[in-house]
This record gives sequence, structure tokens and C-alpha cells, in this order.
Amino acid sequence: MSQALTLTSFGSGYKALVIGASGAIGQAFCQLLRADANCAGVRELSRSSTPALDLEAPASIAEAAAALAEDGPYQLIVHAAGLLHRAGIAPEKSLAAIEADALQAVFQVNALGPALVLRHFLPLLDKQGAMAMLSAKVGSIGDNRLGGWYAYRASKAALNMLIKTAAIELARNKPKARLLSLHPGTVISPLSQPFRGATAARPAEQAAAEMLRVIDSLGAEHSGSFHAYDGQPLPW
Repeated sequence: MSQALTLTSFGSGYKALVIGASGAIGQAFCQLLRADANCAGVRELSRSSTPALDLEAPASIAEAAAALAEDGPYQLIVHAAGLLHRAGIAPEKSLAAIEADALQAVFQVNALGPALVLRHFLPLLDKQGAMAMLSAKVGSIGDNRLGGWYAYRASKAALNMLIKTAAIELARNKPKARLLSLHPGTVISPLSQPFRGATAARPAEQAAAEMLRVIDSLGAEHSGSFHAYDGQPLPW
């Protein structure tokens, strides 16, 4: 792995958990963390893991958290799952393209499922740990200049509000912990493949390494913030 790095904010022997570990970015997170000499171990959760975590099966989220509770606390939790398109679902170019079923599915994966991840996995976070959830710059209301992509934009905006709100609650019982919303940029992956510009996309391992460096550099005072992969703050 060309993007080898060593995280320092969690000390030596930290434990990591990656949710959405089967995706391109999730796999890259796992590989980078396993290569970090300071990391004692990485747990992976996905629809195909044991236990399984499926954002479209809410009970599986609670069950996965319960199964991993004894292994915690985790100093780092990364949520890397999301939905932009699949069979029958594509980003809408206009209001006329909005369909209830697709809208509901995108919200389930990008907002409702992650809300339950926050509920069940923040209790497993170390009192000085970090949890980061992958959002998207197109979910920024302040940065929306092109329109379109209604379900994806709105679901990521909802995710950002969930993260911001949960960070306020987290600060009351774990004031040294941090909860972050991260924009990964355009990454070479099945999620972005039909839409990315050929020159704009970066390898997943590069994006994951950049985001891990951002997580490592942001202290508890940045909990509840929205940052890009290069560390720049983004407008809500």
C-alpha cells in the first residue's frame, strides 16, 4: 500500500472499526489501518460480515453493535457506507424524476441507517476517540449551485444534521471525543464510476489516507464539523 501512514492521536494499540468495509473506500480504510503500527486491530462490518450490518435492515445495526460491545471501546470508528445509485435508482436531474421508492431507499442508506449507527455505536466509542462518517460536498446546502441529485443531496444534508446534533449530545458525556462529517472527494469506485470526471477521480487508498490524516489532526474542539478530505471546512 503506497499510502502508508501512522496515526498519532489515538496512542499506541488503538482499536478501529470500519462500517461499510466491503466498499472501495471501506476496504482502503481497513488496509491502511492494518498497516499502521499503532493499530492493534480492525473490525470490519458490512452486509457480508459476521455479524452482518445492513443499513436497510435496522435490527442488524443494533445486533451488530451488541455483538461487538465486549470488544470495545474503539478509539476510531469510521462509517464509509452510502448509496448514490443502483438498479432502479439514479440521481435525479429534475423534480420530474423523483420517485418515492427511490427517495426512501436513498434516505434509508444515507440518513436513517446512519442515525441508528450513531445511536448504537457511539456508546462503543472511547471517551477520547473519534468517529467519522462519510458525507458528501453535494450535501452542503450552502454550496449547492447546480441543483439536481435530489435524493442524494437531501439525504446527505440530513446526515450532516444528524452528525451535528449527535456531536452536541456526545460532548456532554464524552467531551474529549469527536464526531466528524467528511467529504471524500471524487474516488474511483462503483459508486462514482458512472458520474465522475476521468481526471478528477483519485484512488480509494489515496482518499482514505487523506481522510485518516484529517481525522488524526482534528481535536475534540472540531467535533460536529464538516470537512473535506484536504482538511478544508465545508459550509453546511
